[in-house]
Amino acid sequence: MWRYSPVLPLEAGKAPVSLGEGWTPLFRASRLGAVLGLSQLLVKDEALNPTNSFKARGMSTAVTRAHALGATTLAVPSAGNAACALAAYAARAGLQAQVFMPQDVKTPFVRECQLHGADVTLVDGLITDAGRVATERGRPLGWYDVSTLKEPFRVEGKKTMGYEIAEQLDWNWPDWIIYPTGGGTGIVGIWKACEELEQLGWVTGQRPGLISVQADGCAPIVRAFHAGATTAEPWVDASTVADGLRVPAAVGDVLVLRALRESGGGAVSVSDDDMVQGMRDLGSHEGIGAAPEGGATVAALRRLVDEGMIHRNDRVVLLNTGGALKYLDVLTRA
Repeated sequence: MWRYSPVLPLEAGKAPVSLGEGWTPLFRASRLGAVLGLSQLLVKDEALNPTNSFKARGMSTAVTRAHALGATTLAVPSAGNAACALAAYAARAGLQAQVFMPQDVKTPFVRECQLHGADVTLVDGLITDAGRVATERGRPLGWYDVSTLKEPFRVEGKKTMGYEIAEQLDWNWPDWIIYPTGGGTGIVGIWKACEELEQLGWVTGQRPGLISVQADGCAPIVRAFHAGATTAEPWVDASTVADGLRVPAAVGDVLVLRALRESGGGAVSVSDDDMVQGMRDLGSHEGIGAAPEGGATVAALRRLVDEGMIHRNDRVVLLNTGGALKYLDVLTRA
């Protein structure tokens, strides 16, 4: 990832806090594409990052800057993956991590955070409740808050997904990028990459249409997009097997909705059963171990092909944001 250091927040002569994140493969998914009737389907597999998810990118940049600024204790609310990433990168930098997760978070997330020496607090409720408790506890103590879009550096790491997609396609854009959306930093970062690459003169031509995918049981961005709203009202009674999509109030709602509309993209919600089927499709056709969030992109793509929004010869990139191993229990669903 740090091969793009001239456009990342790194002081001259300083080394980043890195575990080898980034430059994940962009697989040609020809067998799954044939099933879906697409000739140019690709999957960007972020599960091959450290700590098994795309969160490594943002935490590498956030911890790099926090360390440079003299922070000693870093805090984050998380549905799981961000907590594991912060714990690992804080350990790499010699800093203390305080992570706050919902009480019902999967045990492997807790154990991985503890493996890296983080202090773990489990909170009754959802990630929004974890965020509230983290702020209440950390602000009086001067903890450095690395929550989604509460600091400016995580998005800088996330934008490198856009840089990599363009470079891996010989400095061209695909027609569509389909992205599972919780807090929204990924879409914001990819859209930022589009702007920067145009300014650099490295990529020309039409930008990709961005598609936000959420769960039927928690879809504030989808609801706002189709209502023509510029902000997303919090979702009541959020529920889904995809922990990363169980975000009832997306902090980046305004920026995500703007990116979707400016790109000519869209927003789709899918059922839990369909996203689990998407996991099975990626696994059985392409050998890719995807989290439910990655499976959700397959379910969304299937619908958009059926509806005629995406055409057979369109070049489509699916983002698998995390790995399957922490989610194998969901495969017991019918």
